[in-house]
Amino acid sequence: MPTSGTKRSAAAALAALTLVLTAACNSSGEGGKAPTTPSAARADVLAVKIDNVAAARPPTGLEKADIVYVEQVEAGLSRILAAYSSDVPSVIGPVRSARETDLELLRQFDDPTLAYSGAQSALQPSIEAAPLDALPPSKAPNAYFRGGDRAAPHNLYLRPEKIPHAPTGVNAAEDIGLSFAAPPPGGTPVSGRTVSYPSARFTFTWSADEDRWLVSMDGTPARTASGDRLGAATVVLQDVDVQDSRFRDRGGNTSPFSTTVGSGSAAVLRDGKSYDVAWERNTAESVTGFTTEDGEPMTFARGQIWIVLVPK
Repeated sequence: MPTSGTKRSAAAALAALTLVLTAACNSSGEGGKAPTTPSAARADVLAVKIDNVAAARPPTGLEKADIVYVEQVEAGLSRILAAYSSDVPSVIGPVRSARETDLELLRQFDDPTLAYSGAQSALQPSIEAAPLDALPPSKAPNAYFRGGDRAAPHNLYLRPEKIPHAPTGVNAAEDIGLSFAAPPPGGTPVSGRTVSYPSARFTFTWSADEDRWLVSMDGTPARTASGDRLGAATVVLQDVDVQDSRFRDRGGNTSPFSTTVGSGSAAVLRDGKSYDVAWERNTAESVTGFTTEDGEPMTFARGQIWIVLVPK
């Protein structure tokens, strides 16, 4: 069974080899196009911590993220960490504070930028030591603004062009070794799945008409700022250990830490089916691999991926 602790360099080499093979296969011989040279472009990831409580909805720009991570935070609530690379919207938000879980997740990417509203002082040394470009408003005041459509703290937004941060056309998911391809054999047809935290709930409902999983939060259809439904081509429900960290919020609630280094089980939802898979990440510097029951790498439907960290 292949390990999933593949280094970013190995993922990049695999991606380059795939491009070469694809180009060769697409060559039509006489009169056809010559194979193209694989691009050396890499993802340049902008990760944004996004508020998703009822008072912060609808989000702005979330639909453009390559990967949407969902994690548990204090008081049983949830927060979103969105990773952008292939496309970057003009405005993203509302932006909220960073957590320890974010730092471990972002070790999978190569020198990402983390946009966040701030963090408790005890966590700040960990953020500064992490291999990322920390970008709170204090470091880029011109890139943030307060909107007038809702009350603080749910009205802080980021303008990525002011960082500046431009789209690369390279998907952040592919950059860490996730493969967009036809589904594996098997799978169980499902109409939807729900994940519940103590004070938050996410439901993913399959829409054959839209060919994606429509997202609901706390029983309410989740929408974009323009009124369209939020949806995912693939949803990963990743079982993780959630432990109390040494950090607390202003109300004295302990901040949970979701462990994403290690191994465990997951369910991958794509094309109206659920696939039982195993996940593995050997070290913090490794990327997370997902393998089917046959020991083959799991493939993903092209489009946005939601990865929900589900407490065991």
